[in-house]
Amino acid sequence: MLGINGGEAIILVLLALFIIGPERLPEYAEKLKELVKAAKRYATGATEELKETLGPEIADVDWRKLDPRQYDPRTIVRQALLEDDEPARPGPQRPVPVLTRLAPGERAPFDTEAT
Repeated sequence: MLGINGGEAIILVLLALFIIGPERLPEYAEKLKELVKAAKRYATGATEELKETLGPEIADVDWRKLDPRQYDPRTIVRQALLEDDEPARPGPQRPVPVLTRLAPGERAPFDTEAT
């Protein structure tokens, strides 16, 4: 959750109880309850407003298909590599550049106008 494991959470709760004290504990529990209720109202209101704004077609969206946790990068790369290239378009064809290897010790060409 916040990088806190169960034992640390228990220690924090006990520390908070010790610092707050038994006489102020009901007051802070009531404040926490109101805070949780307000957060729930806010989330519900935001959801309703989103549904109003986007209309009835929002119900037709398959959210599981859009979940980024389902994507495996290896599968995406494999599919991209195995896809057929775009079909050749009619019109002038661009020449394919000829690649040559440099001989050992030969310097690569340098373009003074390139940045």
